[in-house]
Amino acid sequence: MADPKDMYQCQVSNCGYVYDPDKGEPKTNTPPGTAFKDLPEDWECPFCGSSVKTFRPLAGPGSVLAEGT
Repeated sequence: MADPKDMYQCQVSNCGYVYDPDKGEPKTNTPPGTAFKDLPEDWECPFCGSSVKTFRPLAGPGSVLAEGT
């Protein structure tokens, strides 16, 4: 499993999908080892269809925990 700072979570209400770069995402043909920053701009959450802009890191700068929300 990747480090939490390298994992990103969809922030759309009732989704919460977590992208793990170590696993990739078979539903979107994203191979294992693909960093979140390397996903194409048109990549979408495999569960709710939202854009990469709705994702935030699980830990570190920009994460929900870092902002205390």
